[in-house]
Amino acid sequence: MTRNSPHISRRNALRTVAGAALVSIAGCLNNDGESGTSDDGNGSDGQSPLQRVAVEGMALIVKPAPDADVDQVNLIQPNGELFGTRDVAAGAQQVSFEIGTAYEPGEYSVIALRDEETVTESTTDIFPEIQIRNVGLYRNNPDKPWDEIYGDTETDRKKNGEAFVTVENVGTGPDAVVELLFSGDVPNPIEDPRGSGIYGAEQVVISPGETIDLFSSSFPFGAEIGSGMGCSLDGESGQFTTIVETRVEDNRISKTYEVQYSGSNDMTDCEVTIVEQ
Repeated sequence: MTRNSPHISRRNALRTVAGAALVSIAGCLNNDGESGTSDDGNGSDGQSPLQRVAVEGMALIVKPAPDADVDQVNLIQPNGELFGTRDVAAGAQQVSFEIGTAYEPGEYSVIALRDEETVTESTTDIFPEIQIRNVGLYRNNPDKPWDEIYGDTETDRKKNGEAFVTVENVGTGPDAVVELLFSGDVPNPIEDPRGSGIYGAEQVVISPGETIDLFSSSFPFGAEIGSGMGCSLDGESGQFTTIVETRVEDNRISKTYEVQYSGSNDMTDCEVTIVEQ
């Protein structure tokens, strides 16, 4: 799989894989999920004033300790500019910063204050990391929710030509897939599909730790068109590449597969075997 990203080596070194769409920031929690100790003396009994800092879905969540003497939390962007400020009301359990999919990846600083004086500061790296896990067809994966996606009025012939692509966000920040492409030895290679190439959506948001299926709308495994590879009784073999484009860093993530078409002269009845390269 190829990936064009100026941050990839840093991200691979710093990322943590989140579970259930939750990414905990290193240094804020210990292995038991409780707050860590602090040497700054700002929390009672040495407890850190920030009990938890985590990315959930599209937001960065900051949870002060119950007895923390904090009335404001600031979030600083990687470029040093203020992202936002949240007041901590008496009895508030947490504050949140909506980062969406238009944020700048990098190291963020969370600063807790009391009467405009810094109580404690924590840093975390927030990067998305989208990876392609699998590609499959309706004829080989009938258990996928094809009718739910395409509607039960669509014929099997049409669904036979579409594909699903499983992608996972193993990074620490959210992202959105904005285009799904197929090139190489597929019957209908369209590298510039109408719209996003994703059925029913212009973009699909993926939270950190989330794995989802994208469903195609460009009919990549439909009838042979132009220079596309078709099926034959004796078998035709080749390679195709699946590409997803993402929003946060404008990346193109790709993965190449070996493919064989056999058993028929018509793609409708063709046996398609896809193997990861």
